Amino acid sequence: MKTLTVLRHAKSGWDEPAARDFDRIVNDRGKRAAKTIGEYARAQGLKFDMIVASPAARVVDTLDIFQTAMGNENLEPKWDRRIYLASSASLLDVLRDVPDSATDVLMVGHNPGLEDLLLELVPDSKDEPLRAVPEEKFPTAALARLELPISKWADIAVRSAHITHMVRPRDLDPGLGPEE
Repeated sequence: MKTLTVLRHAKSGWDEPAARDFDRIVNDRGKRAAKTIGEYARAQGLKFDMIVASPAARVVDTLDIFQTAMGNENLEPKWDRRIYLASSASLLDVLRDVPDSATDVLMVGHNPGLEDLLLELVPDSKDEPLRAVPEEKFPTAALARLELPISKWADIAVRSAHITHMVRPRDLDPGLGPEE
């Protein structure tokens, strides 16, 4: 059994009009959301033995805040440029390259790829009620945890996962919900 936790980067802004998309940083609302989700992960006892993440600035910021709040600052991410604005097919390729010694992986990246990945991995059935959340939207700083009945990451397949956790920042703090 392998476990995959998917974390979308926290809210960022376009405060600097000349900035490239890759260089956008997390804004104050995003910092609060990343901290809230990290505290949730700590309270749930979530653990990771590998992190694969986009090297985009907003992902780096999110992960720094998330790991500090979680108390997991010692696990060095594997930065993978393929995750930046990747399709779900590309994200599956990244996961298939994960060493089999890793049993509990955190992937941090971007939409729409992460949302599409969740919808591909989790079957659309009444047995997966948490799938409805990413069907609606996988918002910034949302976290989903999946169980995969595989022993090798190369064997990851669509419609084979089960969602065990699905949380959005607004689920934990209503003030982090959509802005009116």
